[in-house]
Amino acid sequence: MKNTSNKITKSEWKVMEVIWSEGQLKASEVISKLGKKETWNDKTIRTLINRLVAKNILGVKKEKVNIFYPLLTKDECVKEETENFIKRVYNGSVGLLISNFVKNDKLTDEDIKMLKNLIEEKEKEYKK
Repeated sequence: MKNTSNKITKSEWKVMEVIWSEGQLKASEVISKLGKKETWNDKTIRTLINRLVAKNILGVKKEKVNIFYPLLTKDECVKEETENFIKRVYNGSVGLLISNFVKNDKLTDEDIKMLKNLIEEKEKEYKK
């Protein structure tokens, strides 16, 4: 995965959600779709798009009207955001993150079952 090194802001993430859902869009289409959800003006959305291009998260097809497309998948961005969060908040310790999560959050039976299954899968991987 390409290292974005520049964190995606909350506002940029909203732009990416729209583009990931469609695959590729003109700026006017992004503006139209975000206009239904946000109170941002056209210039703000164009600025966010340009920032994402500068961060190498969005690519541009230069045609009569520029078409923007993701250079990174949502999964790649989620993974990098998660890794950055764990490094920043938990000094890179996934165990500390999970421990804190389990101690402080209300887990449903379904959440507990999912965590147990994930741990069992990891244990099987390490035994191979």
